[in-house]
Amino acid sequence: MTRAIGIDIGGTGIKGAIVDLDAGELVSDRIKHPTPEGGEPEAIIETVAQLVDELGTDGVAHIGVCFPAIVRNGRTMSAANVSERWIGLDADTLFGAALGRDIHFVNDADAAGYAEAVSGAARDQQGLVIMTTLGTGIGSAFIYDGVLIPNTELGHLELGGDDAEHWAANSAREREGLTFAQWAERLTRYYRHVEFLFSPDLFVIGGGVSKQHDEFLHMIDVETPIVPAALRNNAGIMGAAALAARHAR
Repeated sequence: MTRAIGIDIGGTGIKGAIVDLDAGELVSDRIKHPTPEGGEPEAIIETVAQLVDELGTDGVAHIGVCFPAIVRNGRTMSAANVSERWIGLDADTLFGAALGRDIHFVNDADAAGYAEAVSGAARDQQGLVIMTTLGTGIGSAFIYDGVLIPNTELGHLELGGDDAEHWAANSAREREGLTFAQWAERLTRYYRHVEFLFSPDLFVIGGGVSKQHDEFLHMIDVETPIVPAALRNNAGIMGAAALAARHAR
């Protein structure tokens, strides 16, 4: 059994668990702490170290951490709902020093997409899988034949003179009081554009609203097969853990 810890840092909460990478499942309770107010690097690193200490590292081979930012060579190149001090920060080194071991740092949507490809809705899917997370914004992940292509940021595709996530994310549905049918019209426009640009073999739809996929998924009119994410709130944890193991090979 290969075990790894996955940590998923969000704007409001930080959660983690021990993952059995062979079985593709959590083998510990999922622990969650509030994200420190202001999202400063030192406070978040301290919270992650506390969470890892609570989980324990006996028998753990790897630690992976995912975060809502563009991540390039271990550096966070953007910041969403956290301090702007994260921009340009060598997060991989800082977390590794705090935890006393090498870690792997990755974008949160990329981690979730990779988990769905390894253990979830896109398992054994050949070709290009595009996962999008519909929440405050739109996160995205490209997986091609099991290989992650990182930092795609499809929420920032410009359509109609504005970032698509400003009018197609779940936050826009809630803010404007859209029905699911009205929202599905916007999502159809968005996914048709993505489909035209990249010709994917499968769309996987994640984010908290995917629990309500029966309300809207069937109304998104695209040619590409489109399915809900299977791993729900554990996807980031599982993907961060799995990518840490793959990166260490």
